[in-house]
Amino acid sequence: MFNHYRITMLSDLKVIELASVLAGPSVGQFFAELGAEVIKVENLKTGGDVTRTWKGRDEQTDDRSAYFCSVNWGKKSVAIDLSTAAGLKAVQKLAAKSDMVIASYKPGDAEKLGVSYQQLTAINPQLIYGQITGYGSDNDRVGYDAVIQAESGFMDLNGLPEGPPTKMPVALVDVLAAHHLKEGLLLALLKREKTGNGSCVEVSLIQAAISSLANQASNWLVAHKLPKRQGSAHPNIAPYGESFLTRDDKRILLAIGSDRQFLDLLVILALNISEDVRFVTNQSRVIHRKELNELLTASISSFEADYLMQEIHRKKIPAGIIQSIDKVFEMEEARRILLEANGFRGVRNFVGTHQPLSLLPPPHFGEHTDEVLKSLGF
Repeated sequence: MFNHYRITMLSDLKVIELASVLAGPSVGQFFAELGAEVIKVENLKTGGDVTRTWKGRDEQTDDRSAYFCSVNWGKKSVAIDLSTAAGLKAVQKLAAKSDMVIASYKPGDAEKLGVSYQQLTAINPQLIYGQITGYGSDNDRVGYDAVIQAESGFMDLNGLPEGPPTKMPVALVDVLAAHHLKEGLLLALLKREKTGNGSCVEVSLIQAAISSLANQASNWLVAHKLPKRQGSAHPNIAPYGESFLTRDDKRILLAIGSDRQFLDLLVILALNISEDVRFVTNQSRVIHRKELNELLTASISSFEADYLMQEIHRKKIPAGIIQSIDKVFEMEEARRILLEANGFRGVRNFVGTHQPLSLLPPPHFGEHTDEVLKSLGF
């Protein structure tokens, strides 16, 4: 009942998306999934969101690339040239009738175009304005996920000890910043319900990344230990993050979080090392990680994966087989959060409810321009 009420409540929400690439558009899709009307304003002169052209080497798609489709479900696309008086007037009319704007301009650009928070709230004081920047509103550096990963410490932490710093295979900083902005915008909606006032919510990629360093940040700030690259191994827990090949060449990852789980694993593996002082406590296991991994490697290699995972699950030990993406989407959990329309498939942005969704598929460039502009009287 609560979930149904929440979604129908946001069906009255009107959102203008002046954002491109991943972070801002994923926030737009989030509100579309909650029932809001989301109008994606794209640059008529440049062909719209740049990710429409971000295609893989052998990808055969139209103006809706696979990348674009990842965060643009449920939206209407309007192609407008904001540098013209008519284009600006159209966006101003949209803003006058809308509840929220999502923007991702470099600092100063929104003002030049006439669509900054101050300029649009002069038209609609109740407007909520969410903006994503690279480094904050006082720094006009262009913010790109890969650069932020480099500068925020993520790349220095990621990779093998003997290898180079490694970028994560998704634009995770964009994803994290988007979640921060969603939280801020929901708080702004709550504030407006109580006060009637709109507000500006800003999230920078660099601060979202640094905030998300979590325990790696406190390893330095609290324990004064500079984190180092160590593959997938956890700096504070062992065995946690390491993976091992089974007899049938499947790779199992362990995430042992307690002494009880470790002892249960030893019983399954028939490893008689529970009294070995090197492995009695988590900290001793962290210190003697190399010796422990050698023992686990030899033991696990003698088991078939299916049998081993059956026993591991029976004892509630956290572990899993490393899967490729195609295998991921064979899981029931993945099927439950799929979006499907007109031959397209995608993944929900919001997974807090499993109600059936009916969303527009990712739009063609300018697909809804006539419809939206006519509704504004053009």
